[in-house]
Amino acid sequence: MKKHLYITGHKNPDTDSVASAIAYAELKRALGRQQVTAAMAGALNPQTTWLLGRLGVEAPLYLADVHPKVRDVVNRNPVSVQASAPLLTALELFHHNSVRSLPVVNEEGSPVGVIPLIKIAERSLATGPLSLRVLNASLATLAACLEGEFLAGGPEPGLETLHLFVGAMAENSFTSRLAGYDPRSLVVVTGDRRSIQIAAIERGVRLLVVTGGLSVDDDVVRLAAEKGVALISTPLDTAATVSRARLSTPAGELADHVFETVGVGERLGRLREKLMHASAVIAIEDDGTLAGVATKSSLLAPLPYALILVDHNELSQSVPGAEELEIVEVVDHHKLGNAPSSTPIPFLTAPVGSTCTIVASLYAEHGVTPSSTIAGLLLAGILSDTVILKSPTTTERDRNAVKRLSELAGLDYEAFGAEIFAASGALSGYGGPEGVVGSDFKLFSQGEHRFGVGQVEVFGFDEFNSMKAELRSALASLREKESLDLAGLMVTDISTESTMFLMEGGQRFARFMGYPEPEPQIYEMKGVMSRKKQLVPHMIKVLGGR
Repeated sequence: MKKHLYITGHKNPDTDSVASAIAYAELKRALGRQQVTAAMAGALNPQTTWLLGRLGVEAPLYLADVHPKVRDVVNRNPVSVQASAPLLTALELFHHNSVRSLPVVNEEGSPVGVIPLIKIAERSLATGPLSLRVLNASLATLAACLEGEFLAGGPEPGLETLHLFVGAMAENSFTSRLAGYDPRSLVVVTGDRRSIQIAAIERGVRLLVVTGGLSVDDDVVRLAAEKGVALISTPLDTAATVSRARLSTPAGELADHVFETVGVGERLGRLREKLMHASAVIAIEDDGTLAGVATKSSLLAPLPYALILVDHNELSQSVPGAEELEIVEVVDHHKLGNAPSSTPIPFLTAPVGSTCTIVASLYAEHGVTPSSTIAGLLLAGILSDTVILKSPTTTERDRNAVKRLSELAGLDYEAFGAEIFAASGALSGYGGPEGVVGSDFKLFSQGEHRFGVGQVEVFGFDEFNSMKAELRSALASLREKESLDLAGLMVTDISTESTMFLMEGGQRFARFMGYPEPEPQIYEMKGVMSRKKQLVPHMIKVLGGR
């Protein structure tokens, strides 16, 4: 089974993350891998929203989480039996499908019980004369088991407690054996013994079964109808009739009505917990109908999808649940912080300014020319992450990629870059202070310290100065939510190539910051534009007390 691949960037996706996911998915399809989908692990920021609209590109699939679900491992074509069907049907299903538990469903398809195979075995161990004689069945299930035709009476569905007798002896001997039983609880099985047939009818038994497909005299049929005795003709011989009659109990009567269930939308971990205390768990569809039966072997079933990570490699920055999936490939330009993999995988990383630079090189490596739209998308990713090639993270590979992609897209990169940042240069476009601090917020660690840094690009600091108090409050809330020692926001002015860094928490490290502090915990960082190459390495030193 070829897994469906989701190519996803990091949480709080930026333009490079989204553009590289879309472009790499397009390359995979061009190379013949059709089961691939570009995805994102959060809402689009204003810049990326504008860009996709500008280029006419559909936003990637939003993945709120990728925790494996019960639906990913359960067989959605379950073997089940109707509650009204005879036990014979259940046995045939057990035999032909090699299952150990059989769900019992009602007419709507919802589970009402479970028959474990061991319960069938236990039933067959009952060998006492009385237990072999008693039938808990309905006339309908008896007729179904016996492949019978009603000559008198009909297939009544009500469950009855009946007693089975075979009329294979002289009439006097036979009738003496019926003494002490309520005639309306008797099922008499016989062949073409007319005297036994009439004696049973005259006694007012509940059901008379004539075996072997033998004809029944018309006057016997009329007498049965007059006396209110049900009469069935079956093609089976007497031995087969008796054996099958014992299997006429409705399946619902043998079912265990207390059983474990789990919804198909629940996490696989929940199923794992339930299977610690049960050999099988009934999986339920959203509408309450039966989805399947999950056992411990279900937990070993391969998941139908896997991930390719772009623009990040640390699971703390990835879509929730990524740690439970197979990660088959990584394309990134950040520091290594990845979890170990169980098998070797392609891991492509390079010290360049943008993941889109690496994806563009993969197009060239495979001899695939991107469309003008994809070229424009890759170009935008590079221009965004390198701040129109002004960031210190910019390399010669980035510049060469920008030149090549500009030609393919038919765009002037400087003018296009100015458009990109003009579209996102207003803090008001983020929908409030929480949107500003959270739109591109990434988590990092240094020893026992955890910190997070967000970044937005602006033209001038006027709007930032008017929002400082609200931004500080939003930053404090985010720090508390993520349980961080320190949270910061880089507000980077593209025109002056400088950053105002707003910091919440970490007061004891303030003396190590080494930048002017015009206001408490606001640092003026001239020449600082890159979070990855400048700010984060500096903060790691600060938290290390250097």
